[in-house]
Amino acid sequence: MNYQEAVSYLYSSRPPFHQVGAAAYKPGLDNTLRLMAHVGNPHEQLRAIHVAGTNGKGSTCHLIAACLQAAGLKVGLFTSPHLVSLTERIRINGQPIPEDKVAAFIEQNKAFLDELQPSFFETMTALAFSWFVAQKVDIAVVEVGLGGRLDSTNVLTPILSVITNIGLDHTEFLGNTLSKIAREKAGIIKPGVPCVIGETHPETMNVFLDKARECNILGDGLETTDCRLWFADQCGYLKRVRLRVAPECELKGIYQEHNLQTAFVALRALSNIQYPISNAQIAEGFAHVCSLTGLRGRWETLCEKPLTICDTGHNSHGIQYVARQLKELNNPNIWIVFGMVNDKDTDVVMRLLPQGERYHYIFTRPDTERARSAEEMLALWGKKGIAIEDPKEAIRYAQEHASDEDAIFIGGSNYLVSNVLANGE
Repeated sequence: MNYQEAVSYLYSSRPPFHQVGAAAYKPGLDNTLRLMAHVGNPHEQLRAIHVAGTNGKGSTCHLIAACLQAAGLKVGLFTSPHLVSLTERIRINGQPIPEDKVAAFIEQNKAFLDELQPSFFETMTALAFSWFVAQKVDIAVVEVGLGGRLDSTNVLTPILSVITNIGLDHTEFLGNTLSKIAREKAGIIKPGVPCVIGETHPETMNVFLDKARECNILGDGLETTDCRLWFADQCGYLKRVRLRVAPECELKGIYQEHNLQTAFVALRALSNIQYPISNAQIAEGFAHVCSLTGLRGRWETLCEKPLTICDTGHNSHGIQYVARQLKELNNPNIWIVFGMVNDKDTDVVMRLLPQGERYHYIFTRPDTERARSAEEMLALWGKKGIAIEDPKEAIRYAQEHASDEDAIFIGGSNYLVSNVLANGE
């Protein structure tokens, strides 16, 4: 079996979430545990940092991994979704898993996979953990796929848990309130395992405090030495240290400020356990996070004239920062190529997008079955704009109408950004 045959098998026998949405979601750990047992229980052999959250968990994983790499460690990194190749999901020190290793894993385990019928993500999780153990990584940084409590990655007992933030996303699976979603995310908090919470909210604070108390990581108070729960956005003194040490970061989106703070506090917490990371190493990791780990699609500049930027923000929590940054651009005209999938809070997102004479909207359809049509997006927008179904044509329209002094923004969906990067637009 070669790589393309392995990918075809994965996609045809158990399509991934980005293709079919809810049909790919298999909550619960029974399948994953059976699969892990079949491949030698690699999850029991990993030292890992486990990262959940509504937004920013991918960037936070990459930031942490980059700093650990800068400290000289061999670092596994498991994130999702991928933008161009599924090998991006599994990296060691920034290098994707070789294609032949993906093919070999599927071929060796195909009979069992046929019998068990795990989800795409369950299979990828087993592949990632097996590869990290085989390559003897010093530590793995693992991003939750969806939720936390019932996510395949939650078979791990990490050395540190991180929850970036809580927003309204995937409400059909996780609940329709922030507190319900927080309870699902808090499911990654384990007894005795230190935990960092990135952003607090009145509706979620007690959920995390109760879970920390249940897991015996909440001391007599948040400032006491026996407490192993940190709220990163309340650690102002750490934020000031971080800014003094590493004022520049390769990630330029304004929303990255929260992720930087969360990553910094996580690294300081990690230093308290067994992995001392210096401020200089954190500065190095932050400054070169994209080149060290291969991260793409986060307020990424694709072209200078006209300024062309893409970003993977795809729900109201993420788009609020994108909209703010679009408003701060000084270009005379901003051409916005925008598309979303049908299980996102599109109505809320539409209200957040900037309006005015200099903003020109081209709605399009990302290349996924879950995407909203361009015409549907335009109708939801209800204002001046155009609809072009084909993303390539939509981008070409923006390029043809934008002057060198203008800006082009491409976003609204991971899959639209994936289309752009895959086609080298």
